[in-house]
Amino acid sequence: MEKTEKIWQTSQKRFDYGKKTLVMAILNVTPDSFSDGGKFFSMDEALRQAEKMIEEGADILDIGGESTRPNSARVSEEEEIRRTSPVIEAIRQRFDIAVSIDTSKAKVAENAVNSGAEIINDVSGLRFDEEIGKVAAKHRTGLVLMHLRGTFETMHEKQESADICAEVSDGFCWSIEKARSFGITDETIALDIGIGFSKTFEQNLEILANLQKICAEFSSFPVLVGVSRKSFIGKILDNAPTEKRLSGTLAANAVSVWNGANIIRVHDVRENIEILKTVEAIKRHSV
Repeated sequence: MEKTEKIWQTSQKRFDYGKKTLVMAILNVTPDSFSDGGKFFSMDEALRQAEKMIEEGADILDIGGESTRPNSARVSEEEEIRRTSPVIEAIRQRFDIAVSIDTSKAKVAENAVNSGAEIINDVSGLRFDEEIGKVAAKHRTGLVLMHLRGTFETMHEKQESADICAEVSDGFCWSIEKARSFGITDETIALDIGIGFSKTFEQNLEILANLQKICAEFSSFPVLVGVSRKSFIGKILDNAPTEKRLSGTLAANAVSVWNGANIIRVHDVRENIEILKTVEAIKRHSV
């Protein structure tokens, strides 16, 4: 199956996600993230992990300084900047890699971009701090808009929904229009379906099973899926702990890419790139 050019524009790069699925590698410089909290909290550890992920083939490094796991507490802007900006600057000095800042605070995003980040990954889709839209427009960064419901404190509360896919669609439409109101252009926007955020176990599965419909509706935008090591996979695998969820992650990502995902956000780069090569090789022969 021949792919046409599809461009996601950041402040520094043009990613053709029509040619290949992009891999966004997770690098949390936090003491308490659900899977890798504390592992890469020092500068040396963060740089070693960054180098490993780059060597394994990551397209983007997504740097996070505030955990969004269930029951996590907010950290101050100053602390989040202290954790992330020096790491971003050091990575950009050493490696030729696109860097994303995973934050929902405009001040943190501004400092990250000034340190070398070219993408802002906002889990709130401009709901928590819409000033992020001004930062993205000013610097012409890439902008990931994720779907969720509620506040930072309530975003993991499970809510019933008559049609969760329709809710995701409505949420995307709201975030896109909000971004456009700041002068952000469509080619800089990517959409994250928000697996694990304000969704029940069944709703997560329903979204992934019907991802093709969402991708078709928003075909002008790259769609990002972040399932890596998440709790719904643990539940499927008989309550497996985070370190035992790789096989489930790979399966979910394979299904997601087959159903149209353009970007996958992962902890385990090498293994996911191997499944991407396999899925894409098969997909090229679909009729």
